[in-house]
Formats: sequence, structure tokens, C-alpha cells
Amino acid sequence: MRVLAALQDRGLWAATLAGSLLPLAFAPFDLFWLAPLLLLVLFRCWDDVPPRTAAWRGFAFGFAAFATGTYWLIISIHGFGGSPLWLALFLMLALFALMASYHALCGWFVARSESRIRAYSWCLAWPGAWVLMEWLRGWLLTGFPWLSLGYGQLDGPLAAWAPVGGVYGVSFLTAMIAGLLLCLWRGDARDRVIAAIGLFALAVGTWVLTDREWTGADGPALDVALVQGSIPQDQKWLPRQRRPTLRLYRDLTFNGPPADLVVWPEVAVPAMAHEVDAYLDDVQERAVARDMQLLLGIMVYDFDREQFYNSLLAVGPQQGVYHKRHLVPFGEFFPVPDFVREWMRLMSLPYRDAAHGKRDQPPLRAGDVALSPSICYEDAFGAEQLDFLPESGLLVNVSNDAWFGDSIAPHQHLQMARMRSLETGRPMLRTTNTGITAIIGPDGVIVDQVPQFETVVLRGRVRAHTGSTPYIVTGNLPVLALAFLVAIVGWVRRS
Repeated sequence: MRVLAALQDRGLWAATLAGSLLPLAFAPFDLFWLAPLLLLVLFRCWDDVPPRTAAWRGFAFGFAAFATGTYWLIISIHGFGGSPLWLALFLMLALFALMASYHALCGWFVARSESRIRAYSWCLAWPGAWVLMEWLRGWLLTGFPWLSLGYGQLDGPLAAWAPVGGVYGVSFLTAMIAGLLLCLWRGDARDRVIAAIGLFALAVGTWVLTDREWTGADGPALDVALVQGSIPQDQKWLPRQRRPTLRLYRDLTFNGPPADLVVWPEVAVPAMAHEVDAYLDDVQERAVARDMQLLLGIMVYDFDREQFYNSLLAVGPQQGVYHKRHLVPFGEFFPVPDFVREWMRLMSLPYRDAAHGKRDQPPLRAGDVALSPSICYEDAFGAEQLDFLPESGLLVNVSNDAWFGDSIAPHQHLQMARMRSLETGRPMLRTTNTGITAIIGPDGVIVDQVPQFETVVLRGRVRAHTGSTPYIVTGNLPVLALAFLVAIVGWVRRS
């Protein structure tokens, strides 16, 4: 009966509709202004209702948002991962439900903590609870930070706050705008005055921070070349494809104009490093002869530990290796019991875990420039990039977004990478197998990019940046502390 009553709830359907439209605020649609309006609808659905009702509405909003915003998971799990359709659907729906449960918890919390001072609840306590919810789902169970509100504001005025408070700081302000709009809509005269003052203060702060340069270029420009091989995912690991792939990347690198730094995508070499020793030796000799620093994605096997890593190998004048630290669940490791793993093996599904790289790895280098490396999904976790800063002058991300096919996911992923540059005031070199390969400026703006699904080399010039943004110094701590404080005060002072 409770489920039937919930289905008859108009607020539930309003929240569902608002959630289903939320991905339009993110790339590739970039309707940044839509996010606070849709959150306004959700806040209205949470206003003055029992906690159970608010939880259901929050769940509906979250489930709809992830269903329309991350539908591409079926491409990764079933289309390229080889999982049976029923299993892929189960895993995808389970993830949607898990993500929606965070929104349900947020709805329950705000309904329990609604104060008589509605302006405080709507404009501070609820945005604080929202940010804590985003942070929790971006951390718990290895985290899934997709569709955090701040990413959708990258091309809007609130992006000016990213170097100060990071993506969660921008999320807080986005949610605050929703609360201020709710004050104007549903509040009394005092609430409306507070909302007007709040919007004016936010506008002034945004104006002050806009175009503020927190870091500066340092040293000579580097000629860079980002190699996009565009090897189809369903052919990448075929034995007959290995030799053509190796030849393609070698020719694209050494048959063109010289470059100071060349970057290949994630696992551009479809083999374990020890299986292609002769090839790597040849590439090393060519790179040294041309004074070219090369970073290439490859799998590295540790014979002592009998484990393998997803790695970024530096060859040329300066050698080194970076092992991926933040692995993708059900992609690079499988948190399942042994009997499930054995079933996966019998079904010819991926079942072996990659090893986690150590947290305290040194940065890679290109001449005098320290490089902050990340592999694929790692660029979705801003705080983890700070381990290499402020020493590193450039960010480097290698990825293989071929797993997502021709969907919105590569555009969303690029948007996250842009946020990392804006947060840290560092340019990023982002190389992917099938796109979107791009050079990103320290302000998060794309300097240049190449089309998807084309075999091409993106060439450009970049300069390392030095200095620290406030976010480099403090990370997420101030925003999370503020969010916790205003949410708890709202809870303690609830009516």
C-alpha cells in the first residue's frame, strides 16, 4: 500500500521528471542554468513533507538522473564487456538504485531538519546536506562522482569559484541558488529580502573571482603530441591486431615532426610490458635519439607479487612508471565472492583483479617539468590529484573512452578533466584511444581537440604553470567542513 501511495504522489513524479532532465545541465548539452532550476523543483518537493515522502522523492530524482545520465553503462558492460544482457541490466539498475539511495538519504535528512527559519534551511542547511551527499557517493565503496552538480557549471559564471572550493564548492553554490530561488517563490517578506541579499552577494563574489589568475606560466613552452590511435574496442585485444597497433603508434610518433613530449592513450600497447620487450627497447632508442619524452599506456606485470598494473610508462631521456591507484569496480577489480569469480571465469568473463598502485608515487617528468599523471577514471577524483601538487606543472590524463561508444559519456568525462585543470590552475594533456583527445588550459578551457573515432595526432605548445590555487592548499576540507556545520546546525535547530 505504501508503494501504491507513493506512485500516486504528484511530488514523486515531479521529482522524477526533474531528475530525468538533470543530465542536460552537463556535457555535451551544457545547459548549466538548468541545474539550479531542477534542484529548485526537488527542494519544493521536499518542503514541508514527512521524511519518508522526502526520501521517496529523493530516490526518484536520483534514479531518473542516473538512468538518463549514465545509460551508457550498458554499452560498457554488455556491448564491450561481454556480460550477458540480463547481468548487465541488473548491474546497471543496481548502480542506479545505489546512487538514488544517497539522494533518498539526503531527502530524509532535510525533511527531518527543516527549521522554522526557512531561509536558513533552504539556502544553507539543504545545500550543505546535498554537498555531503555528493561527497559521500564520490568516496564510499570506491566512489562514483558522476553528475556532481559542480561539473555542470563549468561553462557558467559559478566556475570562477572552482579554484577556491573545487567541484563541491561549486555544487554548494548551485544548490544555494536553488534555495534562494525557493525563498523568492515560497518565502515570506523576510525570506525574500534574505534571498535578494544572498543573490547580490553571490553575484559580487563571482564578479570578483572571474578571470582571477591563481597560477602563472613558468619556463619554456613544450612542443607536445597527443596520439589518438582510434583502435576499436572490440578489436583492441585480438592477437592479429597487436602488431598493426604497435606499428601504428610507432609510426604516428616518429614519422612526424619532433616533439618534446608525446603521450599515448591508456593501454595503447595491448600487451604486458614483458611481452613486448624488443618493441619497447626500439621505442626507447628512437625517443632518446630524438630527445623526445614519451608516455605510453601499458600493462605491467609484477612477477614477485604475481599481480598486474594498469600503468603509464615513461620512456626516452627520463624513464619512470606510474601505476594506476584508483581502479574501476567491476572493470579492473571485482568485489565478489570466490564462487562468483569462478562462475565469471567459466563464462569467459573478465574476473582477474588489477593491483592498486601506491598512493605516494613520484610524478613523472619531461625535462625539468614534473607531470601529474592520472589514468582514465582517476581524473574524476579531484582530491587525489593533489598528491602531485604543487610540484607538478602539467596534468596528464590517459584514457580509453572507447568503452563508452558514441555516447554522451566521453563528453562528460572530458568535462571532469576540465574541472581538474580549473581547480589546480594547471594545463592538462588528455590523450584517449578514440576521443576526446584535447589540450586543456589552466582555466579549464579547451585549447584544442580532435574529432572522435579518427586516427590523428594532436600537436600543440604548452607551458608548465607554478603557484597554488586555494584548492591546492586546502583541498575539499573547507567546503566539507562548512557543509557539515550548516547541515548540523539545521538539524539541531529543527522545529
